Amino acid sequence: MTISQKEYGELVKKASPNSKSIIDIPKAFVIGGLICCIGQFFLDLYKNAGFDEKSAAAWTSVTLVLASAVLTGLGLYEKIAKHGGAGTLVPITGFANAVVSPALEFKSEGFVLGLGAKIFAISGPVILYGCAASVIYGIILYFFK
Repeated sequence: MTISQKEYGELVKKASPNSKSIIDIPKAFVIGGLICCIGQFFLDLYKNAGFDEKSAAAWTSVTLVLASAVLTGLGLYEKIAKHGGAGTLVPITGFANAVVSPALEFKSEGFVLGLGAKIFAISGPVILYGCAASVIYGIILYFFK
């Protein structure tokens, strides 16, 4: 059975729930803001513990990534993301979730063909294009500085 693009578009519209932007956008803003406030809490905590600015920032990132990975493993990050939407994707925690989720999904296929092959399925393009953009920016900066 083949259907036209127009018929397919109509089926997608029927199956896709309408977004309640008036509710979803503020929720994403608040939850994303809370994640950032938690990050600021850890930054201040590490500074008060005696770390310099760079070290405190690095440890804050490590803490947020670890917390996100643990919450993903426990199935809690998905529940937060259900309410927070893009607010949970933008901070560094969303990146950690994007790495851990495929690893959990494909762990039954083994360490090499499952976890090893699929761990960067979602985040791989982000890493690739981020690195490529930084190389291009570096070249431009080198020649025009």
